[in-house]
Amino acid sequence: MSDLNFAPPLVEREDLTDGAFILRSPVALAAYPATMCAHLERWAKEQPDKTFLAERANDGSWRELSYGAARQQARAIAQSLLNRGISSDRPIMIISDNSIDHGLLVLGAYYAGIPTSAISPPYALASTDYGKLKHVFGVLKPSMIYVSDGTKFENALAALELNDGELVVSSNPAEGRDTTLFETLLGTDATGAVDDKLATLTSDTIAKILFTSGSTGMPKGVINNHKMLCSNQQALAQVWPFVEERPPVLVDWLPWSHTFGSNHNFNLVLRNGGMMYIDTGKPVPGLFDASVANLKEIAPTIYFNVPAGYAQLVPILEADDAFRDHFFSRLDTLFYAAAALPQNLWDRLEKLSLAALGHKIAMTSAWGSTETAPLASGVHFRIDRAGVMGLPVPGTELKMVPNVGKLEIRVRGPNVTPGYFRRPDVTEESFDADGFYCIGDAVKLADPDDPSRGIIFDGRVAEDFKLLTGSWVSVSNIRVAAISASGSLIQDAVVTGHDRDEIGLLVFPNFAELARVAALPAESAPETLCNSPAVQEALNAALAEYNCDHLASSMRIARALFQIDPPDQDKNEITDKGYINQRAVIGNRGNEIEKLYQGAAGVVLVSKKNC
Repeated sequence: MSDLNFAPPLVEREDLTDGAFILRSPVALAAYPATMCAHLERWAKEQPDKTFLAERANDGSWRELSYGAARQQARAIAQSLLNRGISSDRPIMIISDNSIDHGLLVLGAYYAGIPTSAISPPYALASTDYGKLKHVFGVLKPSMIYVSDGTKFENALAALELNDGELVVSSNPAEGRDTTLFETLLGTDATGAVDDKLATLTSDTIAKILFTSGSTGMPKGVINNHKMLCSNQQALAQVWPFVEERPPVLVDWLPWSHTFGSNHNFNLVLRNGGMMYIDTGKPVPGLFDASVANLKEIAPTIYFNVPAGYAQLVPILEADDAFRDHFFSRLDTLFYAAAALPQNLWDRLEKLSLAALGHKIAMTSAWGSTETAPLASGVHFRIDRAGVMGLPVPGTELKMVPNVGKLEIRVRGPNVTPGYFRRPDVTEESFDADGFYCIGDAVKLADPDDPSRGIIFDGRVAEDFKLLTGSWVSVSNIRVAAISASGSLIQDAVVTGHDRDEIGLLVFPNFAELARVAALPAESAPETLCNSPAVQEALNAALAEYNCDHLASSMRIARALFQIDPPDQDKNEITDKGYINQRAVIGNRGNEIEKLYQGAAGVVLVSKKNC
């Protein structure tokens, strides 16, 4: 393996009563600036002509924004906002994909001390009832609503009662509505008022409101202050010193409506004077070609993705040696998060890096949430398998509390939210008596005798269930192992069996792989692919092999059913990163679960194999 400048894997353990304990880094969190504006000020002075953000123009070329221009335009926007007398109690609502204008508006609002709230575009584009969009709008009561394209978001805007909220668009002003063009905000000359305002901002100033994906109800607005954002990036730089030695170059699609794409990746670039190429592709059919085209042109130094994205990227890299060599040519690390990476993808990525570089690439991950800005634990040491989420980063404490046979994890530190926007009731119930945020995840130590080996995700406390036998079922472990065992047949899965005798799977298939196995055209009807005898036999064989390694009733999969209909975002079945919501799918698909256990047509009853 190549050498990468990681911080040493150091950890302290403090034992509490009743089997609980706290893990923390013995390394103190170094000083960090009061606001994110300080980073833009620094780089605009030190490297004003260096590209900060780049996006595709209409002619296919890259439109680039330098640090110097970003500062000038952000301050112009700040002046425009100050001129409007907007209160910090009425955030700016952003309904847009990632773009330079989107980024500038966030930066300008930082300078003006006004929170922004970027909303997941599918709330406005993929929804049929706009329920989540209306809910978020009602919570925010925004002073300004920004959309990138008035025509693209016209139906969503019609569903909202804008009243006194100013509508700002970058292109295609909405028909019949008073609209301000984004370029108008840029046309204002910044005055000393911007500097005066900046001088009043503190680390407790609210920077943004990020809404959770709504996995257990309607989305909640998580307050993100500058302390959270700045301390988080300082902690990341301390465990990953290489980001300061070689400023990161990212080709990134992860949405800025989510903490991974915005707080982690966008801020990583801003804090370290790097470059971000905004990728308009996504790991979904029809859009991933754009990501591949961008990656074939720009080689990243760090590549961030979710497992669903790696599942699409790996076969393309395997089929194209030139692309593989280019992709790995200056890569420091591959990073995955948001869901567990199946081991088969891990192994294939290491094999690709060996072929391209002559050594295995450093694979990294982390753990956290919207409420932790997001980094709470991070991998900064060599790991040889998927699942390890690293160690607590400087300044962050992780409390482990025994809960139904597992270790529930809780978080305390400057990176943790002060609470939920306009929801003091939810805020109060989200913290324990010691001020630790109760996230609801479970973890375990990779090595119970050596905490420095890191922690491993052990599912959501509320997702695990008991079979009728009384055996506890670890949903996360089964899901990840089953996906790995399937080759590429399973894109994602939901584990069933609560109050039943045996475990089942609702399988969301990888239709491209199903078509290959069935020897049918890729455009074949989903029903045809799922009911192909060759496909059903392949799934049966894969799960039978899985069962040979998982003989206990609490792990053995007895039956599976392909899901023809994809996860429904309106019903909370999937996040905007493509991660399945176990609880929502089970709640919504009771009929499918009944089919699964009644042995209806299409159900794969897993054969008992002589192991």
